[in-house]
Formats: sequence, structure tokens, C-alpha cells
Amino acid sequence: MLGAITVEGRGASDRLLFDIAARLQADGFRLAGAVQENVEREGRRRADMVLHLLAEGALRQISQDLGAQSRGCCLDPAALEEVVARVETALLGPVDLLVVNKFGKAEIDGRGFRPLIGQALVEGIPVLVAVGRGSRDGFDAFADGMAEWITPTPDAAVAWCKAAIGQPAGRYQAQQG
Repeated sequence: MLGAITVEGRGASDRLLFDIAARLQADGFRLAGAVQENVEREGRRRADMVLHLLAEGALRQISQDLGAQSRGCCLDPAALEEVVARVETALLGPVDLLVVNKFGKAEIDGRGFRPLIGQALVEGIPVLVAVGRGSRDGFDAFADGMAEWITPTPDAAVAWCKAAIGQPAGRYQAQQG
């Protein structure tokens, strides 16, 4: 199952995904993926983009410092690919849900988390992804009608996730062992 949310406002989808991930992890669900935090720096137009790797609990900055007056894209493609590789490794363990902080330009272009979204779906792992308004056409082309648009509230998203997960991987393994 592929669930998507779109939230208006700068950083709103990041905050929503943080809340969803925290609730699910508190309930014992095993998550892979990443949620983003934008860290403002004084004297900079752009915030530092930091990803929280859900399976590891680690942080990884994925933006590069292009200078105080920079207006261009500050994504560090190598850092993003490193995070994707780490999340791919996390998918090898028992995982209940893959959370993707953003289906953006990299994913539209076939890079970033796009291959992992497909891998997770093939393996029967549900995926929750944030999609900005500007990326909806690209996401819809990728999803090809398979995505379910979720009401962008914590309760609705957590309910969708729990329904999509069904029997959690971590709990199933514990019951079998």
C-alpha cells in the first residue's frame, strides 16, 4: 500500500511525519525511512536540511552550504544517496512501514528514494510519503493510480498506517520466535 500526504506550509509535512513516526514507534511499530528537519541558521536564506533515519535513530545533513546569499537548490545529492543506502539496509530487517520525507525532484527524476519505494511495495511493506504540490504530477505518474491520498492530520495518517501495516513485522517475529 502506498499512502501520500500533502500539507500546505513550509515545514508542515516534516512536522506531520515526525508526529506520525513518533506515535507509531511509541506503539512498537518498526519504521524505516527518514523524516526531515529544517534547521535555521542566522544569516542564511536557506535552512540546513537534516534527515532523521528512523531505523537507526541517526541524523544526516543532506544540504550543502552554498553561501549566505544562495538561492539555488542546496541538496547534496551524495548525502541523499548515502541516506538512501542506509535506509535500504534497514529494509533488510523486520520493517512495518517505510516513511519517505519527500517525493521531490530527485524521485521524479528516478533517483533518491524512488527505487526504495518500489522495493518496499514489492516486498509488501507499506509506504507513507509526503508529496509537495509542485511534485504531485510527477508522483501521480510514478504511482500510476496505486496511491491513496490521506487526509493530512496525525489521527487520519496514523489510522491509515496501522490499517496498512496489519500484523507488525516486529511483533510477528516475536510471536514466532
